[in-house]
Amino acid sequence: MDINDLRSAVTVVSLLTFVGIVVWAWSKRNQAGFDEAAQLPFTDD
Repeated sequence: MDINDLRSAVTVVSLLTFVGIVVWAWSKRNQAGFDEAAQLPFTDD
C-alpha cells in the first residue's frame, strides 16, 4: 500500500461523510427541529 492508496481511501471516506451529513440535514425527520432553530433569532423574550 503506497501513499496514493491512502489518499484515495481518505477521499472516499470524506465523500461518504459529506453525503451522510447532506442526507441527515435534508431528512424530513429533522425538519421541525431545524425550522424551530431557524426562528430562534426572531423570538422576543
